[in-house]
Amino acid sequence: MAKWFGSLFSKKKNSDLSPELKSRIDTLERIVGFSIDDPSLFLKALRHRSTLSQEKYETYDSYERLEFLGDAVLDLIAAEILFNNYPEKDEGFLTKVRAKLVRGDTLTELSQSLGLEDLMEFGERSSGLKVSKSILADAFESIIAAIYITKGYKQAYDFVDKVIENYLDIDDLINTVDNYKSALLELAQSKKLSIPYYELINESGPGHNRTFLVKVLVGDKELGQGKGKSKKKAEQKAAKQALKKLNS
Repeated sequence: MAKWFGSLFSKKKNSDLSPELKSRIDTLERIVGFSIDDPSLFLKALRHRSTLSQEKYETYDSYERLEFLGDAVLDLIAAEILFNNYPEKDEGFLTKVRAKLVRGDTLTELSQSLGLEDLMEFGERSSGLKVSKSILADAFESIIAAIYITKGYKQAYDFVDKVIENYLDIDDLINTVDNYKSALLELAQSKKLSIPYYELINESGPGHNRTFLVKVLVGDKELGQGKGKSKKKAEQKAAKQALKKLNS
């Protein structure tokens, strides 16, 4: 399967690379832990779509197609890692933890830990482009795809497993609260308090860029306020404040 995928991509030998590209591949080889025999594919995995305006690239020569494949491969790898590491946990637990493991923030953290941002290629007009979390997360997934295509599933699995072991504490990830509103509701119920409810205090800004200020109350007592670009985000921030107060 890996050989069949690899045949779909043109290869460029290391000897054909410029010194700058050779240096990037050398660094990437240290990151992935093996010799890269298809550098053009791995360079594509780190090429932002802003480069596609250049005549030397086709419309499909960015990392986006690889990210699509890497996303699917990572889902399977994450599921297998959790399935093996938590043999007594049920499907609901495994599903929730996998969602945390493959979410954008986690992948961004891993991408930053590996130093992928410094290896990425951007268009000339994008020299001042801020590398967003989503770009870094996509780059991590596209590298997984490149490994899968050239080396197969086992090598991709080993890479992800090693990166998680070196840079991520899964137990901390499990205990991280993502949905503060849900956590606040559970805490209020456990303390036999009234169900939390949220009120909009104010909204400001133009229609395309609104900012919302929300407060959360338990009974008639205000426990927190939050501000965000959507009501949901503002409510989550308010709930986070309320959790701190109730747990103090």
